[in-house]
Amino acid sequence: MTGPPMTRWWWVRHAPVTADGGRVYGQSDPPANVSDTASFRALAAALPRDAVWVASHLQRTHQTAAAVAAHGAAHGAAHGAPHPPLQIERELAEQSFGVWQGQVRTEVYREHGLPHKFWLAPARARPPGGETFVEVIERVARCVQRVSVEHAGRDVIAFAHGGTIRAAVAVASGCSPESVLSFAIDNLSVTRIDHIDPAGPSAAWRVNAVNVPALFKRSIEEQGEEAPKA
Repeated sequence: MTGPPMTRWWWVRHAPVTADGGRVYGQSDPPANVSDTASFRALAAALPRDAVWVASHLQRTHQTAAAVAAHGAAHGAAHGAPHPPLQIERELAEQSFGVWQGQVRTEVYREHGLPHKFWLAPARARPPGGETFVEVIERVARCVQRVSVEHAGRDVIAFAHGGTIRAAVAVASGCSPESVLSFAIDNLSVTRIDHIDPAGPSAAWRVNAVNVPALFKRSIEEQGEEAPKA
């Protein structure tokens, strides 16, 4: 018996930004550093073939997608072939930090005294000219629901941002905006979420894994007999 359709999301945080000069970038558009070939090879091997590829409109997600394609055959094509067309979703962009973008992070912290350990601002704080993290969750929820229905039964590889992926985890898990900011989402990590029966009466979410490093499997194998026991 066939069950309800399920959209399988593979969230990949973009490669690190190393040329930001210690400045807040948010929705500004600095390039990514795509020199970590080992991680890109691992991602290409781990990500599903015949998937839909989506990304925000910011170049660091596009560069990350291109690097995955260049280092493997995650999409079922020959090594080094162009990646599948990217479905651009502006609602998957990083949080807008408004006038703070372009300012030195340490100066923003010093001037505004923001009391948050894991993010630039608390979930309900609005940077001048920007948006709250709660609003990021709302727009990511709209996008994920629509794309899940459009591609029901498919794998979706989403090249996105730390804030975006935390927002997706909040949507799927029901975590509060404040709690989900404590999740680590590292560059080039994979987060797996399923949207089951996205357009039907039994719609549900399942969080399979959060912040899995691209080289996780390889690192475990390299430990061999020295791997610590649980």
